[in-house]
Amino acid sequence: MPTMIDSLFSPVDLYCERIGTAFWAEPVNAISNIAFLLAAYFLWCLPLPQDRSTMVMSRLLTLMVAVIGVGSFLFHTFAQRWALFADVIPISIYQVLFLAFYVRKVARCNWAVTMGWVLFFLVLTYGVGMLPQQWLNGSVASYGSAWLFIGGLGLYHWRTGRHEPMSLLLAASLFTLSLVLRSMDMAVCPTMSIGTHMFWHVLNGLVLYLSTRAFILQAGCQPR
Repeated sequence: MPTMIDSLFSPVDLYCERIGTAFWAEPVNAISNIAFLLAAYFLWCLPLPQDRSTMVMSRLLTLMVAVIGVGSFLFHTFAQRWALFADVIPISIYQVLFLAFYVRKVARCNWAVTMGWVLFFLVLTYGVGMLPQQWLNGSVASYGSAWLFIGGLGLYHWRTGRHEPMSLLLAASLFTLSLVLRSMDMAVCPTMSIGTHMFWHVLNGLVLYLSTRAFILQAGCQPR
């Protein structure tokens, strides 16, 4: 009987490009994670808010973007269950942190309301996660709640006249396209051997850059 440790090292094959268990069996998917590192670099170069707590939040989100890239690289090279956790856990942490920080510092809600929105997001994520994994190659179950929230925050950001008002709506649009391309990966495999997952990485690097940039540039502003 396999132990829990054994299961952590069991191979995981989820994407079209992978045809074996070698470290570089997904070279394009692995290398395309540079998009997240580039996003983190350009975010780090942005001017920081003067408020100390907002500065810490900005740096933390930026670091999480880099961690997402590293975690995804590990998964697309080692392709084992432990690496899958290294891939999905940072994404989940970023989503929760971004929502909490945005509601607190941009929407200027108190911590009770902020935690209420976070709890609602977690409940929605759990509910959406119960949807069949076959739907759109698991994209709906994995990222449906994030898609709804980034669209909602984008509308809020635009309607309330924040800095760069279209940035989150653009991020939501790019996220929609990236979900479509992620969902197509296995379907195009017979005709496109490397699949389409690398576009998910590139577009999501832009999504994370735009969303984090919107937070950094707006959160330090004085409320109107």
